[in-house]
Formats: sequence, C-alpha cells, structure tokens
Amino acid sequence: MEFSAAVTALSALAYEGRLMIFRELVQAGPEGLAAGEVARRVGMAPSTLSASLTVLSHAGLVTSRREGRSILYAAAYEQMAELLAYLVEDCCNGRPEVCAPLAAIRARVACGV
Repeated sequence: MEFSAAVTALSALAYEGRLMIFRELVQAGPEGLAAGEVARRVGMAPSTLSASLTVLSHAGLVTSRREGRSILYAAAYEQMAELLAYLVEDCCNGRPEVCAPLAAIRARVACGV
C-alpha cells in the first residue's frame, strides 16, 4: 500500500460515524448489509449515511452492489488487510515479542476470519 492510500483510508476512518459504519460492515461479513439496515444499526440519518459510505468507498474500504431494489454494502477485507499490513510493516525492528500479536491479527484478517 502506498503512503497516500494509507492516509486516505485512515482519514476515512477518523470520524466516529464512519468508523461505526465500517465496523458494522466488517461484522456483517462478505454478504454485506443494505444501506437501510446499516442506518438502523448505527442510528444515522440516511443522508449522513450516504455521505459516509461515499467517503469509505472512495478510500477503498467499502464495496457496493445492487441486489434487486437494494444496494448492499460490504467491507473491503483485502484493502483492510493491506492497511493493517502497512501499519505494522516495520514494527519495532522485528522484535517478536511486540510484533507477534500484531502479525497474528493481520493473518486472521487476511484469511477472512
């Protein structure tokens, strides 16, 4: 991941509402959720939700697909894994006692667990 992509992704997550949305979508799994369901779960007005989903989408953290009359949103797990990898890439000069737990988290994310 390039520096600018990491900054864009972290900026997208640096707002309470967008972080709540992203976490809901991560928990929902690859099937994703309809926009209305996301709004209900996070208690957000549809217009605010739409703007937040646009920011997350432009950062590459969220994908969308049409299913019937609904638009389903899902977390972009590969991009999330790349962001986590970028953040821990040079972790503490490779000190295993510090990096091992972070590497385990990254491995779980990369495997879709």
